[in-house]
Amino acid sequence: MSRASLRIGLFGCGTVGGGVFDLLHSPARRQTFAAMGVDALVAKICVQNLSKDRGLQHLSPSETAFTSSYAEILEDPSINCVVELMGGVDDAKDVVFGAIKAGKHVITANKALVANFMPELVQLLAQHPDVRFGYEAAVAGGIPIIHTLQNAYNADTITEVAGIMNGTTNYMLSKMEAEGVAYDAVLQEAQDLGYAEANPSADVDGFDVQSKIAILSKLAFGGVVKPADIPTVGISRVSAADFEYAKMMDSTIKLLGVAKLLKPADEKTGKPQEVAVYVSPVVVKHSNVIASISGATNLVNVRSDNLDSSAYVGPGAGRFPTANSVMNDIIQLARGDAPLDSFKASTPLTLQSDYEAHFYVRITITDGLGIVRHVGQAAEESGVSIYSILQAPIVDRANVQFVVTTETSLLSKVRSMCQKIAELPFVQEEPLYLPIM
Repeated sequence: MSRASLRIGLFGCGTVGGGVFDLLHSPARRQTFAAMGVDALVAKICVQNLSKDRGLQHLSPSETAFTSSYAEILEDPSINCVVELMGGVDDAKDVVFGAIKAGKHVITANKALVANFMPELVQLLAQHPDVRFGYEAAVAGGIPIIHTLQNAYNADTITEVAGIMNGTTNYMLSKMEAEGVAYDAVLQEAQDLGYAEANPSADVDGFDVQSKIAILSKLAFGGVVKPADIPTVGISRVSAADFEYAKMMDSTIKLLGVAKLLKPADEKTGKPQEVAVYVSPVVVKHSNVIASISGATNLVNVRSDNLDSSAYVGPGAGRFPTANSVMNDIIQLARGDAPLDSFKASTPLTLQSDYEAHFYVRITITDGLGIVRHVGQAAEESGVSIYSILQAPIVDRANVQFVVTTETSLLSKVRSMCQKIAELPFVQEEPLYLPIM
């Protein structure tokens, strides 16, 4: 693709959209962009409320017009690039798909849109081969992980992508570990600070990470993974006690998105590669680089044949970190460097939801005789081998917690074991089970 002068139609002018506008239209930066061969400006901005002051620092009415009409941008032949930063999925899908059909390049930060409509996007882009599609800001905010996976591993084979991809939950878990704060209290604090929404489900139930790891799975392994097919567990059942037990194991707990190659494709039999993808709180050894990341910071760790382990760390959200990722897509596009195939070539893939791992299982009981024997029997009946048993000193025999760790086991077998344990008369609640990394 050759260099292009971009006249951009910007949909949405909130925190990130305003950041993109200010970065692109800053007089000092425009000189730098010109020296790089970048010729781009926002010609029109589509917003719902035309009377609201957007606080844009470098707005020039002679350059940029506001509109509330999608068609005024999508049907404008002078606009050759759409930047979608609206939020939500339904309207954003109409804008993105409409722009591609109109032959306009598209840049978006909408992870839910990209993850849930990836097959349709791949098909539509194939029908419009001159259109480029950028989505760097959809995953991990300011970390350039999309461009990295698109470009830096072409001579390598990726075996695992795993990381902290939600700053809200990492902040909450870090606070619980450092201060022993209960989940409900740290959630309220995160909401008061603006880290968590009034309805925090997308963050704390893991759905935000679910979309992000679905996107990274496509870039790492070539096959489309539907978010709904990814086993997903949030952090709401993690307690301060779990961090105490993790400490005994020289570990901590992080909410991770994980995509792991289980078996490569077999050329002789024609069997496709087998990949496990999941979202869950994970018990992570302190020796692992992932364990060192605290607060709202994100990290994506890539394992591959040639590079072994490579970690990418940075802010996962925020006005200018996310706007910077959008700007990188704009710069690539303007310089003619945007990839021809945004999602890389499609490769057959079998998703294995029943993944193997060592597991951490926390059990809450009323103390009595024969408990370990009953738990061991449930494990044996489920085909699970117990590796160790951990128990802090008992303070209240009516409410005792202890932890069982397993040898490498299938998720389905550990789930079966926990269901059997939950039915025992002395068990107070369904056991919590977490994979160990």
